[in-house]
Amino acid sequence: MIFTITAFVVAILFALNIGASGAAASMGVAYGSGVISKKNIALVISGIGVFLGAALGGGEVVKTIGTEIVPASIINVHIAISILAAATISLFIANILGIPLSTSEVTVGAVVGVGIAFKALMFDTLIIIMLFWIITPLVSFTITFLFGKLVKRVESKQGFLQSKKWKTILAVLVVVTGFLEAFSAGMNNVANAIGPLVGAELIPLQPGIILGGLFIGIGAIVLGRRVIETNGKKIVRLSLLQGSVVSGTGAGLVFIASIFGLPVPMTQVTTSGIIGIGIAEQGRGLLKKRLIKKLLLVWIVSPVFALAVSYGFIKLFIQVDLYVVSAMMSAAFASYGLLKLMRYTQEDRRSYHEDGGGI
Repeated sequence: MIFTITAFVVAILFALNIGASGAAASMGVAYGSGVISKKNIALVISGIGVFLGAALGGGEVVKTIGTEIVPASIINVHIAISILAAATISLFIANILGIPLSTSEVTVGAVVGVGIAFKALMFDTLIIIMLFWIITPLVSFTITFLFGKLVKRVESKQGFLQSKKWKTILAVLVVVTGFLEAFSAGMNNVANAIGPLVGAELIPLQPGIILGGLFIGIGAIVLGRRVIETNGKKIVRLSLLQGSVVSGTGAGLVFIASIFGLPVPMTQVTTSGIIGIGIAEQGRGLLKKRLIKKLLLVWIVSPVFALAVSYGFIKLFIQVDLYVVSAMMSAAFASYGLLKLMRYTQEDRRSYHEDGGGI
C-alpha cells in the first residue's frame, strides 16, 4: 500500500510540474502579444483547456507511454515510481531555471531507461517517437517562418489590420488558438504523469486521465508564471497575427500527433514556432540570443538525464547492482570535473589576454 500511495504522490507532483512547464507555455503567445495582459488570467485559461483536452482525448498517448515502449508485463508499482521520479526530477530542475521543457522527452527517456535496464525495449515504437520529436518542431518552425514572411508583408501595409474591428478579431483568434493549444497539450501530456500508473494497473484509463488532467491544470495555474514569461516575452515579442499563427500551428500539430498516440514535445513545437516567426521578422540574428542556446542545450540533455536517473534507480533499488551505480556516479563526477576544468581554462585564457599575454 505504501508504494501505491508513493506512486500516486509522485505522479501528482509530476502532473503539477507538467502544468507549469508545458501547459502554461501554451498561452504564452496570447500573454506575450498583450491580448491577455494579466498573467493569472492566461494561466487559468490554460488550466481549463489542458484539463478538457486530457479528459476528452488523452487516452491514446497514455496507452503508448504505459504499454508500447516497454512491455506492460514488467511495469509494476516500483517501476512506475522509478519512471515518474526520474522524469519529475528532470522537469523540476527545468522549472527552477524557467525553461519550457518537453515533458514527453523526459518521460520517454525515463521509460527507455527502464527498458534498457531490463533489456526489454520496443525499438520500433521508440524510433517512430524520436522521429516525430525531430519532425514536429521542424514543421512548426517551417510553417511559422513561411507565414511569418507573409505576415510581415501584410503588416507593413499602412492602415491594414489597424482598425478596431480587425484588432478585435485578431485578439479573439489568438486567445482561441491559445486555448486550443492548451487543449492539445492536455491530450498529449497527461500520459506522461498517468501512463506509468495505467501500465502498472494502479488506476483505470479514464479515471487516470481525469485525475492527471486536473492536477496538470492546477500546476499551470499555480506554478506556470516563470515559463509563460519566458515563452511569451523573453524570446521575441509577437503581434496578434503572429501569435495566432504560432498557437494555431502548435495546436494543429500536437492534436494530430495525439490522435495517433504519439507523445511529442509540446513546448518544443510552440517555442520552435516562436523562433520561426521571430527569424522571419528579425533575421537569423535571433539565433544568437543566449536564451535560445540555453533552451536547445536543455532539450538535448534532459531526456538523456532522465534516462540515466531512471536506469540508476532500477539498478540501485530493484536489481541492486551497486557496481553499475558506482560506475555511473564516477562518470558523473568525472564529467562535472571536466566541465569545471574547461571553465577554469577559459577563464585563465581570458585573464591571459586581458593582461596582455603576461602574468
